[in-house]
Amino acid sequence: MKNMLVVVDYQEDFVDGALGFPDAKDLDTGIAALVDEATTAGDTVVYTMDSHGGDYLDTREGKVLPVPHCIVGTHGWKLYGETSLAMERNSNAIPLAKTTFGVSPKTMEHSLPMEAPETITIVGLVTNMCVISNVCTFQAKYPDAQIIVRHDLCASFNNELHDKTMDILKGLQVKVI
Repeated sequence: MKNMLVVVDYQEDFVDGALGFPDAKDLDTGIAALVDEATTAGDTVVYTMDSHGGDYLDTREGKVLPVPHCIVGTHGWKLYGETSLAMERNSNAIPLAKTTFGVSPKTMEHSLPMEAPETITIVGLVTNMCVISNVCTFQAKYPDAQIIVRHDLCASFNNELHDKTMDILKGLQVKVI
C-alpha cells in the first residue's frame, strides 16, 4: 500500500449539530474532493466515527464535555454532506468507530491493513482534540509512514488552538501543509 487518507470525525454533530461551528462547513468540498482523488488513485481511505451511546453523560468525556453528540444511530452521528457521498462512492472505505478522541489500538489492529503505507494524510475535525489524537495513534501503528496533516482541511472551534496544534504536530515530525 502506498498511501492512506484518514478523515477524522467529519460528522453532522461536529459540523452543524450539537458541537458544530461555522468553519467546519467550509471543509466539506475539499475533503470530498480528496476522498474522490484517493479513491481514483487506489489509495486506502479510512474515516473515523465518533460513536457514543445513551450513557455518554456518565462517561469521563461526558462529565467534562456535557453535550450529548454523535449518539450512534442519530442524525448527528452520520457523516456530513458531500464527504458522506464521497465515502458512499468508495465501497472500500474503512470506517473506524471510536468512543474517545483517538481510535483504539485494538480497533486499528482488527480493521486496518498490516502493510504500512508510505504516507498517511489526515484531515477533519477537531484539530486540537481528535485530529491530534489520531495523528498519534496512526503514528504509533505505522511508525515509518510519513504523516501529513492538511492545515486547510482541518478545523477547530478555536482558531488559536488550531494553529497551536499545527505547531505541536510539526514537533511530532508531522508534515503540515
